[in-house]
Amino acid sequence: MIGRIQKHALERLNFVGEVSTAQRLSACKTFLRLESAMIRMRHDARESGLVVARARAGMVDVMLAHLFDYAITSWTRQHGSTPSAVSLVALGGYGRGELNPFSDIDIMFLFPSKAKLSAVKPLQEHLVNEILYVLWDCGIKVGHSTRTVDDVFAEARKDIQTKTALLESRLIAGSESLYETFAPAYDNFSQKEDPRGYITARLEDQNSRRAKYGNTVFLQEPDIKNGVGGLRDYQNALWMARVKLGIKKMDELVEQKHLRRNECRDFQRAYEFLLRVRNELHFQSKKATDLLNLEAQPRVALGLGYTNHNLLGRVEQFMHDYYRAAQIIFRVSRVLENRLALSLEPVSRVSFREVLRGYRHQKTIRIDGFIQRGSELTAEKPDVFQEDPARLIRLFRHCQQLNIKPDFALQALISESLPLITRRVQNSPDANISFRAILSEAGAVFPALELMHDLGVLGRFIPEFAELTCLVQHEFYHRYTADIHTLHAIRELDGVFSQVEPMAAKYREALHETPDPALLYLILLLHDIGKAEGIQGHAESGVRIAIPILQRLGIEPASTEIVTFIIKNHLIMARFWQRRDVDDPKTSAGFAELVDDADKLRYLYVHTFCDARGTAGGLWNGYKDTLHTTLYRATLERLIHGEAVESRNSERTQMKHHELISKKIPGIGADEITAHFNLLPERYFIHTDTSEIALHIQMVNKLLHSITAADSVGSLKPVIEWKDDLNRSLTVVNVVTWDRAGLFYKLAGAFSVAGLSILGAKVISRTDHIAIDTFYVVEPARGVVQNHVSTETFAKTVEDALVGSKDLYPDIVAQSKKLGNRYAGTANNPETFQSSFPPTVDVYHELSMQRTIVEIQAHDQIGLLYRLAKTIYDHGFDITFARIGTERNIAIDTFYIESANHEATEDLGRLHALRDALTAIITPPTPPPVNGHSTPAVALAK
Repeated sequence: MIGRIQKHALERLNFVGEVSTAQRLSACKTFLRLESAMIRMRHDARESGLVVARARAGMVDVMLAHLFDYAITSWTRQHGSTPSAVSLVALGGYGRGELNPFSDIDIMFLFPSKAKLSAVKPLQEHLVNEILYVLWDCGIKVGHSTRTVDDVFAEARKDIQTKTALLESRLIAGSESLYETFAPAYDNFSQKEDPRGYITARLEDQNSRRAKYGNTVFLQEPDIKNGVGGLRDYQNALWMARVKLGIKKMDELVEQKHLRRNECRDFQRAYEFLLRVRNELHFQSKKATDLLNLEAQPRVALGLGYTNHNLLGRVEQFMHDYYRAAQIIFRVSRVLENRLALSLEPVSRVSFREVLRGYRHQKTIRIDGFIQRGSELTAEKPDVFQEDPARLIRLFRHCQQLNIKPDFALQALISESLPLITRRVQNSPDANISFRAILSEAGAVFPALELMHDLGVLGRFIPEFAELTCLVQHEFYHRYTADIHTLHAIRELDGVFSQVEPMAAKYREALHETPDPALLYLILLLHDIGKAEGIQGHAESGVRIAIPILQRLGIEPASTEIVTFIIKNHLIMARFWQRRDVDDPKTSAGFAELVDDADKLRYLYVHTFCDARGTAGGLWNGYKDTLHTTLYRATLERLIHGEAVESRNSERTQMKHHELISKKIPGIGADEITAHFNLLPERYFIHTDTSEIALHIQMVNKLLHSITAADSVGSLKPVIEWKDDLNRSLTVVNVVTWDRAGLFYKLAGAFSVAGLSILGAKVISRTDHIAIDTFYVVEPARGVVQNHVSTETFAKTVEDALVGSKDLYPDIVAQSKKLGNRYAGTANNPETFQSSFPPTVDVYHELSMQRTIVEIQAHDQIGLLYRLAKTIYDHGFDITFARIGTERNIAIDTFYIESANHEATEDLGRLHALRDALTAIITPPTPPPVNGHSTPAVALAK
């Protein structure tokens, strides 16, 4: 193509003798018009975006060279020889040889170092007059500079943008010897002159630019050049590689082992596709623009050959390809940024063996075929996923539980291993348990799912979700593609559980009233799954698509009913308060009839909030929040005082009873099973699965058989069962013992002494005074309990506390000092905690339930649960039910209490005294001033 352009230039731009400016301008305009038309034809014939961009750069090269040669000839004719050598140099994108149809060009008149600008100024003015004025009159935007070689280096030191533009300089015309002296000197300068500072600045530019454009590829109206995954991501990666490694082309990164061949191939193809999109956008707009807005998308799609007769279908196909290309650029550029920033020493000085040697100095923890080093996880061997493909899901649970990430080598291995996620893995109980565990980590689900999505695992494991990937949503409010909107809604739910915004508090409270607050993560993940079949009717189709997913995940029928109900009705609540008078009692009456269940209402209430907030920033406001909450509260009041659900719960309990009898638990008769069901309240059976009930019955049987060997009931050793739940990355501890005063706080204290953290607990007692307590525990920062010393310490401590009545608090304090305050990150900034999660204690008598309830929100710390429970005991109350929760270092605990005589109390004096005592525990003390200064607070006050 360039040869043809040069031939045509000789015919039209061969200015011989004295040629007027008007004649040269006319010739250049004709040349540009004809050659641009030829380039447009090549573009319309689906030529590569890079080829077309280079053709335009070549066209400008030829025209500039002819104009420059004429300018030098005319100077010589008028003044004799030039006062100095001069080179016409292309910079920036033009220097790279890439010009989109309406892109600006950047050029420099380069003079030798010894040249004095005063001496060459007449020549410089002559060149500007003879060259630039013609370009400007042709409608080309030109940026230009005049510098000596010394000036170039001085300017490059002062300004990173100048330094970057000069990285891609190219000789267009003039003195070859001058440029050939300058170019290698500048290459050497760029690699030696503070390369660390340059790369750091480029990485900062990447981060700030990406943040400006939403930190996501999947904006509804992306910026082709500056957006995430745009052309600038590719170019920044190349600039950093040039400075660090001295390369000229991306292909050289393959030779130097910084990119795999397929990564480089995909990177370049994606870049060429985006250049082609930008070419089309310029042709359509007839100006330099980079915003691919909703108005332009149909036209650009058609121009690029997407011929679907349905306009929306055409745009979806095109934007799907755009997002795929941008995603590749974003992913590979991040990989390259990481690899280039690992070391700023020359590559030859750092061997793989030395990297491994450095790793050996870090403390390592092995788990499930992986090795944790610092904040990263790596594979023990390359076939770790071939041995057990379910690890492709489980590793994300480990990372979530341990607050670490897979290193880049493991991320690459994950991407290469995606074909191992077959239907067998999709239906694997282990993989699905792990995935459910990920969705159960309240406040920390989004980062895990985002990483799974980025690496392609989420779409492989749930292929129905893959249909949402890069799916454009043609709706006014939506700013993101369907998959990213879903993830952002999940991020909003993380915020409900763990963020500082005051508005989130009432949503958090509503969720804590449901039997399974984390179920909303699954609902949000699936709420838009029906959009794969189209926006219209997606709620109804979503139910049909979701049911097989729920079956694979092993979701129980009661939860499935809630999930499918919310999916089907996830838009209805917003529609009610948007279209009806929320102050009219008939509105809440109609909505209550539709929802028909208080828990469904609570899920729907929070879901609507997260869904809206995940749609676009600023969509939710105080006015909408008021309408939304008014409808919720009015409807909840109607539902609570309406029909009860006792009959359904009784039916489910009877089903579990019959199932256990038919299974015939080894060593257990039907009478023992029946007795167990008769001795416990119905709420226990509603929220406990049959396998766990069977385990409890066996443990009770073992405890009863041990009575004959005990001196007294008080000397009975508790029956303890430990079970590592690898899929959830935690350990389940069941304790069955004779109920006694202060049992709960003593068990909680024993875990603290053993150095274990309680994530949750279920406490229940049979009417024959046998307590069944279940605790979910982890080793701090390690997940499942791997230290047998901890289990032995717990067993001994429990025996000391229950049989020997030992005071555990001194041991808890000692353990706290031994481990250090693992909550230091929050404790060091108490104001943040106070403002976002103010410590609260509510103690009240609930008339409709006839229960006295204690609700506590506090900054978590070692021994907190022990101190709270002991305080309740010390004030003459027994704990009959407890729901313990810890979300992002925030303890949210609920206790049902009764007097020691097993009666609920309405004695306000006793309740107020208990409230004040609990408040004193959770409120960080304000130390008295000492010589005008405050003394530091301690984590555990004695």
